[in-house]
This record gives sequence, C-alpha cells and structure tokens, in this order.
Amino acid sequence: MKIAVICANGRAGKLIVKEAVSRGLDVTAVVRKENQTVAQNVIEKDLFDLTAEDLSGFDVVVDAFGAWAENVLYQHSTSLKHLCDILSGTNTRLLVVGGAGSLYVNPEHTAVVSDGADFPPQFLPLAKAQGKALAELRLRNDVKWTFISPAGDFRADGERTGKYILGGEELTLNSKGESIISYADYAIAMIDEAINGNHIRERISVVSE
Repeated sequence: MKIAVICANGRAGKLIVKEAVSRGLDVTAVVRKENQTVAQNVIEKDLFDLTAEDLSGFDVVVDAFGAWAENVLYQHSTSLKHLCDILSGTNTRLLVVGGAGSLYVNPEHTAVVSDGADFPPQFLPLAKAQGKALAELRLRNDVKWTFISPAGDFRADGERTGKYILGGEELTLNSKGESIISYADYAIAMIDEAINGNHIRERISVVSE
C-alpha cells in the first residue's frame, strides 16, 4: 500500500508517518521544506501547489494540514477543496485529520461540541473553520474521503497506549468519562483506517480507552 502524508512535518503528520512506516507501508512525506520525518520518500512541495500527477498512484492520501492563526483559518476549507479537486474521480482515498468541535452532542445531531457554554472561546474560530470544511467535504461525492475527529482533549505529547475506541458522529467518552486521545494513538487509528478503508464518505471519531 502506498500512502502520502501531506504536511508530514507537523506534529500529527510526523507520528502518522512513523506509524505507517512501522507497519511496513510505502510512505511518502509531502513537506514544504526539508523532511523531518522517518519517511524515505519525499515530495517537497506546498500543499496548494500539488497537482493530480503528484498524487497519482497513491492508495491513500492523508491530509494533516493545520492552521491556527485566525487570519489563515479559511485555509482549512481552501486546502481541502484543492485536494478534493485533484483527487476527484480517482480511487485514491483521502483521509483528513479533523477536529472535535464539530462532533454532535445529541442524538438528533442538532448541537455540536463547540456550541457548549463551556467550550474554550479561544478555540471557537478554529472549531468553526474545521466544521465548515467538514460540511463542504460532505458535498463531495466525487472523492473517497474519510474525516477523522480526535477526542476533545487531543494531546500532542500523550503516550502511545496502542488502544483506542472508534466512535461515529457523536462525542464519545471512555470508561473514565473522558474525551481524550494522544497524537500517537490517533495515528494508530488513522493508519488502521488507511489499511481497512471501512468508512468511505463518513466522519468517524476516536478516543482513548
């Protein structure tokens, strides 16, 4: 299986590459500057400059793009649109590192995490931008996408336990009543989905056990 990880030098991207390489997959890191991952194959190119030819031949493309400054949050939508456009009509699956703010908190799917009164206000613009990108992605029937939301507490330096709970569209809590997962365990779930391909055109979520 051939996998490309876009924005591979980021904190999530590096661990996704590491997980894929550890399982013997053929991994290419897509980076804007010098490769800082364990991948041996590299495409040094900005995401917005990628072409259909660049991503041709990959079974899976992982989109680990992230933007946090308020003036560039719109790029969650524009970057995803660009990737969808160049993968349109192909068999290459697109797996997206998403956010937790857009997870539903009721069975009717009318309220999301970021609507809550206790949601940190500093993260609200990011949650709204990622939610908008997901809403736009749901309209793409020409791309084999999967959007993977982490738990609410997404810990960059958390330990790799090797275990996780797979959830769906609603916020899932673990046995301790927590919504938490490490980047390393999230990477395991991402590569499991890359290998199995069980959730085409679906949003799924993951939380630690």
